[in-house]
Amino acid sequence: MKLAWLLWLASVLPHDAADQTCLAATVYLEARSESTLGQKAVAEVALRRRDNGRWGNTICKVVNAPGQFALSTTHKGYVLRNPDAWGKAWRVAGDVIHTWSLPHEQREQIVPHADHFAIAEQVSPAWMIGEPLRKIGAHSFYRVN
Repeated sequence: MKLAWLLWLASVLPHDAADQTCLAATVYLEARSESTLGQKAVAEVALRRRDNGRWGNTICKVVNAPGQFALSTTHKGYVLRNPDAWGKAWRVAGDVIHTWSLPHEQREQIVPHADHFAIAEQVSPAWMIGEPLRKIGAHSFYRVN
């Protein structure tokens, strides 16, 4: 399925389904080859940013903010070719959204306080200073804001 179709779908779906679609697409693009733990950590960063409000007040706005996640930087003609990875990303997105709906003290947090992540071997953004809070697979998680 094409990324452009997913983004269109998210624009017409009810809010909850749209947010799960956007988060699943982000997990797929950012971490489809990672463990479930790594995928949940990536999703957690997006939800923490939504709660912060600086990048938007919905998951879709956060992950589509210019230059912040792969969803905003990947060509819209990109085709998601791995249905198994998409299914897993969809389940992970739903699980993390559910966990995030719990009271703060009841949430299982994989990367507490992390609001950024990077694949250190691929990129070195200016904000990536100091030691990460946690490394999971290829991803390093940081608290920047």
